[in-house]
Amino acid sequence: MSDLSAIVKAYDVRGTVPGQWDERAAEALGAAFAQLLRTSGEQRDTVVIAHDMRASSPGLAAAFADGIRAEGLGVLDVGLGSTDLLYYASGSLDLPGAMFTASHNPAAYNGIKMCRAGARPIGQDTGLAELRDRAQALLDKAESRPVEEPRPPLHRRDLLPEYAAHLRTLVDLSGIRPLKVVIDAGNGMGGHTVPAVLGAAVLPALPLDIVPLYFELDGSFPNHEANPLDPANLVDLQAAVTRHGADLGIAFDGDADRCFVVDERGEPVSPSAITALVAVRELAKHPGATIIHNLITSSAVAEIVREHGGKPVRSRVGHSFIKADMARTNAAFGGEHSAHYYFRDFWFADTGMLAAMHLLAALGEQDGPLSDLARAYQRYAASGEINSTVPDQRAKLADVRLAYPEAETDELDGLTMRFPDGAWINLRPSNTEPLLRLNVEAPTPERMAALRDDVLGLVRR
Repeated sequence: MSDLSAIVKAYDVRGTVPGQWDERAAEALGAAFAQLLRTSGEQRDTVVIAHDMRASSPGLAAAFADGIRAEGLGVLDVGLGSTDLLYYASGSLDLPGAMFTASHNPAAYNGIKMCRAGARPIGQDTGLAELRDRAQALLDKAESRPVEEPRPPLHRRDLLPEYAAHLRTLVDLSGIRPLKVVIDAGNGMGGHTVPAVLGAAVLPALPLDIVPLYFELDGSFPNHEANPLDPANLVDLQAAVTRHGADLGIAFDGDADRCFVVDERGEPVSPSAITALVAVRELAKHPGATIIHNLITSSAVAEIVREHGGKPVRSRVGHSFIKADMARTNAAFGGEHSAHYYFRDFWFADTGMLAAMHLLAALGEQDGPLSDLARAYQRYAASGEINSTVPDQRAKLADVRLAYPEAETDELDGLTMRFPDGAWINLRPSNTEPLLRLNVEAPTPERMAALRDDVLGLVRR
């Protein structure tokens, strides 16, 4: 019997298949999703679903669809897609949706990202906990449930051309200078969407010479995990950029809703720098707009947003929080340290592809290399996220707080401490593991390293 509390996380469903969940659990989750939509007043008679290239995804998606239809709602199956293609479907068709993917997790995992009509997020506090309890109750019942006959229809539709055409309307790349771009899809869904959006498979060719790495869809990830957040998974991209003399490299994660960037030297460009760069472009279109950034992004993001007339707003880490803040403030754009990028023009949803297009446009509109362009948006030294196993998280947070009486503190998400010289730390407990996650930033690499090591000494003592 599946224990859904182990796989229903703060923002989505995620667990091993068949170890932690299977098609029976997927069917119960589908039925519970339909029930949740009905009881929360969602006036839609159809749910749109998509799935990634993992071997378990088609079966789980089909079972989920059976659960939805058993509860009296129809299903529109758009087949293979990236997560942002599912958000496009939900937004453009104004339908609730479900995407079957485990994103950057290893091959044994799968999951579901769900949204209400218009790509509005569903998280632990906005229906996911209720959905979990409903689905668990269905699983715990020994008897079979009555099924509405005849069931509502299941339709199939290919939305890839429409998704690609929509993105092309948001960023015009037709007039940029020619660029050579290495793109590592990691055998994930970028291999499906990149040829349609940036290549000539669907739409007229762009002035891009794309060098593909691992575009073959393969959920066993035979080359490397589709998790560009791990530097080990960028090695092939970095080598290919220098070998081909490319202008830049882009890596997508498994469901292609995030993009990571390396410059012409193969050096990583921080997601904070990409956030600031895209924010400047969005502010040029929407003067004075609000820009959301989570509290782990560089201080440079808020500084640059203010310098360009925008209003920066800090958010908690996690897509359901940042999407809610974007909707509340009608923000034009939002960015996270994890390379999720959110756009008002894309139903406040995250899309790595659109962020990549903004970067290509910015680079292609000037003559210098990406390293020069990015330098203007990288003002501080950052540690990246460092995890420590800590059984008593509360006690360690208290130790760190007491160690720095000179710092200003807040608890928007974990413990953030800001120092008079502009350095800051954030220490956040994991939602699911006995971990504390540390991020440090400072004006110089030396100050960052010293502060990082000092805090880690307290945490790991």
